[in-house]
Amino acid sequence: MRVGVSLRSAYATDDPREGARWMIERARAADASALDSLFVGDHHNTGPFPYYQNVPMLARLLAEWRGRPAGVLMLLPLWHPVLAAEQIGTLAAIHDGPFVLQCAVGGGAEQFGAFGVELRHRRTRFEAGLDVVRRLLAGEEVSMTDPFRIERARIAPVCPEPLEVWIGAAVSVGIDRAARLGDAFLAGPESTAEEARRLIEEYRERCAAHGRDASCIAIRRDVHVAADHAELERVAQPIIDRGYRGFDPAALAVGTAGEVTEQFAALAAMGYTDVIVRHLVDDQPAVLGSLERLGAVRAELASV
Repeated sequence: MRVGVSLRSAYATDDPREGARWMIERARAADASALDSLFVGDHHNTGPFPYYQNVPMLARLLAEWRGRPAGVLMLLPLWHPVLAAEQIGTLAAIHDGPFVLQCAVGGGAEQFGAFGVELRHRRTRFEAGLDVVRRLLAGEEVSMTDPFRIERARIAPVCPEPLEVWIGAAVSVGIDRAARLGDAFLAGPESTAEEARRLIEEYRERCAAHGRDASCIAIRRDVHVAADHAELERVAQPIIDRGYRGFDPAALAVGTAGEVTEQFAALAAMGYTDVIVRHLVDDQPAVLGSLERLGAVRAELASV
């Protein structure tokens, strides 16, 4: 099993440079721990709360990350596919390893309203947008009238290695979309062990129905890897007790390195090939310590 990291992009700080610096330090720590992949998420219209946007942020973080897979999440219905493809092509040219596009249909009236996009059109825009992005990055010229008006678009640079597309989903129609269109499925961090098992079984069934391979199956987990239980109680437990993101606490991966390794090994036994972690605590030294201990977790899981 591989262990990657999706860096948090939202930070409550009065100095916008501080949150950006924390992301850079976390990417550097993930690299030092030899984690397997690095990602940055996607969210919009968040002001006044700071959220560092994925394309410029990942471009900076790639200076700290070499050789291993890296990528961004894009809520594709909110992106014009020509712009998305251009950004991906440039990021992939900066990077010296495989590039992964994580993508999802997204949600939230506050995000979609800011872009003048109706939520009811998101599935159509997702599938059309993904098709255009792939065609442009394959070097094709693309024209279409609906749902995007595009006239003779062609981009450069394109990805120097084949683009991997991981599609996130939590409901049946989205899981089927991932099986039809994706190179991998990405299960969400809110799923408990029981739900994770249901999701992977449904994804495999839909892959079989479409005659496609289910070789890469990833899951997100919100984590804190503590030095001991005293740190866990001091740093992570208060956040969990406040109802972290509305998640069932059983969906969180918190504990010592040995305990988190056991949780990830259980996911590997279900068939998940990758776990992508996001840290749930705010304290920067605690997160850097957790990232260091994730290196030991990753080493232990390398043969699983």
